[in-house]
Amino acid sequence: MRSRYPDDPEAALVALLRKLYAGDLTEGQLLRSLRRDVLGLSQTRYAEMVGISRRTLSDLERDTGSVTLEVMNRAFKPLGLEVSLVPRKRSLLKQALIPIE
Repeated sequence: MRSRYPDDPEAALVALLRKLYAGDLTEGQLLRSLRRDVLGLSQTRYAEMVGISRRTLSDLERDTGSVTLEVMNRAFKPLGLEVSLVPRKRSLLKQALIPIE
């Protein structure tokens, strides 16, 4: 599988994170898009790489099932991400994401 973003995977990550924070993507949709479109990896290959079953990865990407925080972090770590607390209220999230100079 080939990446859809061969030239600038970091820009793709930022664009997808903005969609997540705007509420236009779920965490599972983000994971799937990053795995498939940015890294160009199959579910089987990515699951092997992060040390989880393909079924668990599939459940994560479909936002189904119940996984531990450890498993979620394992799935997102190769993408430079970790699961953390963010405000649910969009206005607070926007305030929290303002760059500090």
